[in-house]
Amino acid sequence: MIKIRRHKRRSVPMLNTASLPDLIFTVLFFFMIVTHMRKVTPQLTTRVPEGTELTQNIHKGGLVYIYINKEGQLQLGDKIGTVDDIGKYIETERKAMSSEDREQMTIVLKADRKTPMGIINQVKQALRIAGAYNVSYSATQKATPAPKMPNK
Repeated sequence: MIKIRRHKRRSVPMLNTASLPDLIFTVLFFFMIVTHMRKVTPQLTTRVPEGTELTQNIHKGGLVYIYINKEGQLQLGDKIGTVDDIGKYIETERKAMSSEDREQMTIVLKADRKTPMGIINQVKQALRIAGAYNVSYSATQKATPAPKMPNK
């Protein structure tokens, strides 16, 4: 006699999700620690110039941004200001920084590529008077053209 075996239905075991919340919170904390939040939202539109020999600021804690558009308007923090307001703005930013950041304080000028140099010079003079000597200019990396293939 031939026995016919009936196959039992096999089921896939359920996935153990007990450690899933731990994993999610670990990833969440990682992104919270690594992410650098913006303190100031730019109100002026600027198209920064392009450059080839650019470096990045490593110490992000002591950076103070000044935005300048092509009409010569300045954004100091969250407010639109004038060149005369720079000294007071630098002083308030200095007071808000830690002593380590104060020593490495760098002013980052995000000026439009069509901003007149006279306005940038006025800003630099006001920064000198305020005692802010480390000035950095913001730019984007210039796209290098692809090398041409020699004709055969």
